[in-house]
Amino acid sequence: MEKFIIEGGYQLKGKVSISGFKNAAVAIIPAAIVAGDKCTIENLPNIKDVEVLGEMLEELGADVAFDSGAKTMHIDSSKIQECYAPYEMAKKLRASYYLLGAALGRFKKARVAYPGGCDIGTRPIDQHIKGFEALGAKVTIDHGIVHVEAEELVGAEIYLDVVSVGATINIMLAACRAKGTTIIDNAAKEPHVVDVANFLNAMGADIRGAGTDVIKIHGVDEMKGCTYSVIPDQIEAGTFMIIAAATGGDVIVDNVIPKHLDPITAKLREMGLEIEENGESIRVLGNGRPKKCNIKTLVYPGFPTDLQQPMSALLTQAKGTSIVTETIYEGRFKHVDELKRMGAKIKVEGRVAVIEGTERLSGAAVSATDLRAGAALIVAGLMAEGATEIENIHYIDRGYENIEHKLVSLGARISRRVEI
Repeated sequence: MEKFIIEGGYQLKGKVSISGFKNAAVAIIPAAIVAGDKCTIENLPNIKDVEVLGEMLEELGADVAFDSGAKTMHIDSSKIQECYAPYEMAKKLRASYYLLGAALGRFKKARVAYPGGCDIGTRPIDQHIKGFEALGAKVTIDHGIVHVEAEELVGAEIYLDVVSVGATINIMLAACRAKGTTIIDNAAKEPHVVDVANFLNAMGADIRGAGTDVIKIHGVDEMKGCTYSVIPDQIEAGTFMIIAAATGGDVIVDNVIPKHLDPITAKLREMGLEIEENGESIRVLGNGRPKKCNIKTLVYPGFPTDLQQPMSALLTQAKGTSIVTETIYEGRFKHVDELKRMGAKIKVEGRVAVIEGTERLSGAAVSATDLRAGAALIVAGLMAEGATEIENIHYIDRGYENIEHKLVSLGARISRRVEI
């Protein structure tokens, strides 16, 4: 078992470079199946989820080579004959469900076990199924295995009842090789939806409107391999911006797309932080204890649910009482009990957390319950007096590349300890 040991109370200063976007990478890697050709994907984060997805494609028959140093994965999916991902494979991460859309688009059938991932609340795939059925596929769930199959995929108009990133991407994957035109109405607009669409277009798909709430996909008969570079990770960038604020530091967050960070930038400015944007970097300067601030998570371009937990940790030190409303996942307050161990004053009722700011948290033994909860505990540990021990850091490794090394380069006192 590995844990992080953090000695809090140090101002962080310097520059940190942001890795490729996890949420884009875990969709783009399965999307390589659609072409049935050789693809090279660059600027991948060196994280567990990327490694696992590469192994999954290998198990399906692809030739995969991941160069973690170069952050590049070479995929030859031409040898894949069918897509069957049993529970032991699919349970490893939520993004395994993208195999459904990718394989349906190429083979007109797939079998994938109901996906796993962090336990942050109900994440149904009913909108995915609705999209597949609209394209002409028959969908059944038998003993936990999702079966999708179609004699032919035909373009259709699909209205998503709720905005869903996963469903939007999965429908794009299936529809790009369907006959005719598919229109996704009420589509998700997140940057990684756009990134996946750009990757598919680079392979020969014809997708227009990604980044708006209406996406049009004109089906094509053939697609080919390509070389593609993943966009920077807005969630990792936002996490380091919050860390800079939490430690009263002076940090340049480099290799970012500032527009993707507008929601977090606006909130940090509201809290009294000084934010400077300069090309592909953002500088965050601390200025004493931040002011209180209310947060409500929303689909893009609203405040991202993936940054709610790290922001909640920062708000435990704000002047006054802040209110955090989580509208995306009902299970996104599991970090609260751990923060309370450190002296945080938080009350949760349903999907609302009321956070009363305190002068200082105290280091304690805590445990990460999911990926972003782990990030929140790192933020708390860096602010706290004394030492904080964070267990279950395998969750953190799923989404943050070498986070302790990046923090140490900024002056943090954090180390990884292996205990048997």
